[in-house]
Amino acid sequence: MAATFSPAFSRSSASPLSLSPRLSSPIKTDFVKSQVRLFSPLIPATKLRATTTSTRISHGRHFSPLIPALKLPVTSTRRNSTTFCFTNNSSPDEPVEKDNGSTWQVLKRWDVPWNGQTISLTSLACVVSCALTVLIEAAAVIYSGITTDKLSLDQLAGFCFLSQGIPTVVILAVQLSLTKSLSPIPEDIYKYDLREPFDLKKGWLLWAGIGYVGARAAIYLTNSVMSFINYRPKREIDYIMILLPMIGHSTFSTACLLGMVGVLAPILEETVFRGFLMVSLTKWFPIPVSVLLSAAVFALAHFDVGGLPQLFAHGIVLGFCYAQTRNLVTPITIQALWNTRICLLLSYLLHKGYDVRGMLQS
Repeated sequence: MAATFSPAFSRSSASPLSLSPRLSSPIKTDFVKSQVRLFSPLIPATKLRATTTSTRISHGRHFSPLIPALKLPVTSTRRNSTTFCFTNNSSPDEPVEKDNGSTWQVLKRWDVPWNGQTISLTSLACVVSCALTVLIEAAAVIYSGITTDKLSLDQLAGFCFLSQGIPTVVILAVQLSLTKSLSPIPEDIYKYDLREPFDLKKGWLLWAGIGYVGARAAIYLTNSVMSFINYRPKREIDYIMILLPMIGHSTFSTACLLGMVGVLAPILEETVFRGFLMVSLTKWFPIPVSVLLSAAVFALAHFDVGGLPQLFAHGIVLGFCYAQTRNLVTPITIQALWNTRICLLLSYLLHKGYDVRGMLQS
């Protein structure tokens, strides 16, 4: 608040400090129609209407330009006078939120830049684009007269790679265009960073190794619980037998298979379910709840009832590892290792001449 007074201050022996007469002195001054223009710190860039008053300020009040925003009791001798008192917008009684480092990194929420409407529209757009892409692919196959039964293994591997690659590009393009164009994105959202792989706090390779071991333990525990309640979980061998003909058949088929399950699928799933869905849920829910909800959607999106418990447990591990590092490379690496470990092992065994099919069936 700034005020300009036409009368000059006079030095007095009653001054509590040996300051300049312009800084502190008892005042007894009559203002006759003085123009006072007040500026409020709470109302930026707004000038309050100047008031014309006749006011007498009582003794014992000290004006000091060294103490801003000081509340000064003012005694008015006339009823038609108006008094404005302003203080700073901060108060010592108000709590100030500070990041003192007491919160664990894995429990810190993201600063989500988009609102609920954007989240809903983006989710719907991703689902619609995925469905349309699959329908267009199916229609193109039927129109072209291609039958998968007559394709060679190399052709089938290339067909599967394209079937995974086209939806990946379309869905990610829709998602990123809708979310990145509406508001600025913080640096810890959609972060793909290969630096500092072994950092204790956010090293993507270190936590990918921890997550891989944790995923193995979580799925082993899940299978044990499911077996205890007489629920037959879907085994990994069931998946391997489907892909076995393409594993090790040729360099091209093996490369297509590894690119499909080790590159395209992890990038798509982690960007959608962890990079977007889980991060968006932290706008309303704590990190643990967001991890559980995104893991449930991740499991349901695979449309595999037999593997639902394992996928849910796997999604929980992926979510917490991503929350710790804030780097999508971490869950992508975990899922890539998980999907390709058996393919690489079987390719090696087939190359050495082992009867892999007989080993799996036995």
